Amino acid sequence: MLTDRDLVRMTLMRGTVHLVTVADALALRPLVQPVIERGFNGTFGRRTADLDRAELSRATREILDGRDVDGDAQYVPLTGREIATRLLERGIGADLEALSIAVRVYAPLVQVPPRGVWGAGGQARYATVESWTGRPLEAAPDLDRVVLRYLSAFGPASAMDVQCWSGLTKLKGVLERLRPQLITFLDEDGTELYDLPDAPRPGAGAHAPPRLIGEFDNVLLSHADRRRIIPAGETPWMDPALGGRHVNNLLIDGMLAGSWWIERDRRRDPATLAIRPSGPLTPAVRAEVLDEAQRMLTFAAADAPAGDVRFQGS
Repeated sequence: MLTDRDLVRMTLMRGTVHLVTVADALALRPLVQPVIERGFNGTFGRRTADLDRAELSRATREILDGRDVDGDAQYVPLTGREIATRLLERGIGADLEALSIAVRVYAPLVQVPPRGVWGAGGQARYATVESWTGRPLEAAPDLDRVVLRYLSAFGPASAMDVQCWSGLTKLKGVLERLRPQLITFLDEDGTELYDLPDAPRPGAGAHAPPRLIGEFDNVLLSHADRRRIIPAGETPWMDPALGGRHVNNLLIDGMLAGSWWIERDRRRDPATLAIRPSGPLTPAVRAEVLDEAQRMLTFAAADAPAGDVRFQGS
């Protein structure tokens, strides 16, 4: 879907890179543009204080559309550093590092394949989203629709939860405007939660099977109050028992309950899926986790000889 240009990778919510449909990219990028700029200015604002942002955006588009400093018309995706070098040649900016990041802040750039393609990889190279997809950014994206879609995925949720997911602020007013379409609850602290009337809300006794989710999965990032999925004392992504390395996450009964990763020396070597639960597992839960892990191993290491699943510390 990346090579067919049905999906794109680009900077969106919270100023981080997301994999989304083209339609979502064209709608979301204008909405979260202030968030992306705010994050950049918090880190590089002083180093780019004299930079003309409009000129930077225009020149970046020209460079990626093939109209370089010498007027040559050759379309070649470039790295952020390569774009920044060409900007410096035009007399735009003075800080190569800051410019190499600013180009994807002030111009809507997508990472072109093979970056992000399963089993491939490579350095991040960029094209403008318009030239890559052949479609313009939405001129008037619908924030109400985005908030409703957030609730369809992550509700019940508070205004602060929606803001945490998107990086946007002052969304309480949006939820108030949408109130006639929503149902509301109060959490244990008295915070108002919003949801869609027909959204599934399983009871406390519903069985949630074990799930192996990826590093920085949205389900772990999409609420300001994460107590419903992250127990007190648990830290997603960085496993202290592994020297603080980034890891994927294990959910048991819908709660963060450990970490997992795949080990192999080379791509064609047998792969091992290692699991480190944060606490002891009952035999029944262990069997469920093992089944889920074997499915993940078959999927994630399909190009490797059959491997095994290994539990650590349980």
